[in-house]
Amino acid sequence: MKIVIAGAGAMGSRFGLMLHQAGNDVVLIDTWREHVEAIKKNGLRANYNGKEIAEPIPIFYPKELSDSHKQVDLIVMFTKAMQLKPMLQSIKPLIGPRTMVLCLLNGLGHDDTLQNYVPKKNILLGITMWTAGLEGPGKAKLFGDGEVELQNIDPSGEENARRIVDVLKKAGLNGTYSGNVMYSVWRKACVNGTLNGTCTLLDANISEFGATTVAVPILKSIISEFAAVAEKESVILDQEEILQHVIETFDPNGIGKHYPSMHQDLIKNNRLTEIDYINGAVARKGKKYDVPTPYCAFLTELVHAKEQILKAR
Repeated sequence: MKIVIAGAGAMGSRFGLMLHQAGNDVVLIDTWREHVEAIKKNGLRANYNGKEIAEPIPIFYPKELSDSHKQVDLIVMFTKAMQLKPMLQSIKPLIGPRTMVLCLLNGLGHDDTLQNYVPKKNILLGITMWTAGLEGPGKAKLFGDGEVELQNIDPSGEENARRIVDVLKKAGLNGTYSGNVMYSVWRKACVNGTLNGTCTLLDANISEFGATTVAVPILKSIISEFAAVAEKESVILDQEEILQHVIETFDPNGIGKHYPSMHQDLIKNNRLTEIDYINGAVARKGKKYDVPTPYCAFLTELVHAKEQILKAR
């Protein structure tokens, strides 16, 4: 299958590498100059569960797209949330009438953006519980296990969605077909909403934050705001289950020593964050539905203040 990974950061590198190793024709697209040039020169390098590897996977800037890359079978979107629209605009030549587009971005509301560029029957929404990091331009750190859950947003797209699930399974990415992906999207957004901003502001990994006496009360408050807003969109979140799920991530023998992606963006790489598409999205929706979201609103403002202090870009 001809696959494009649009956004070849940490998670895009993981998916690109595993799909490439499974025999697919994979092309990476990214805009980070140092990263792109490093992969062009040395291949995609990775610490893959403790083993150093390098794979010669083609990578391009969006402006380098040519006729030879038209009519791809699958595009996996792994940009930052604020980069989704400009990336879709840039890769329009790749989106043919049969091109499936799988969006695995953090946050909420991406299906509305996708429908401006992709036929609804070809749109897949999903979440992934894989983890990944970047040790530097062109060098990924990949560890642990995970899975991908996805679903078509239009009933006519189920056959193709299940076909993509099989491709992910064959690549070892543990694809599963979801019967209610919007619940899963909200659930994951809730997990990100409790950990990303807090760990970023505290400059802490998940385990360090979880060891504080205030962690669980903060989790409960944020989760309750997500649940109240989600209910207005006919998604009923199991708050106790989500709370216990987040608490489980505190385990240092699991992913507790992991720094969330927002921390990697702002603290490590001085890049703007996705806070407006996670807690910020809940705060905006809260205003729309007249639902109070003080924790999400304040957390969003604090992260923006941190971005300005660090002069992130």
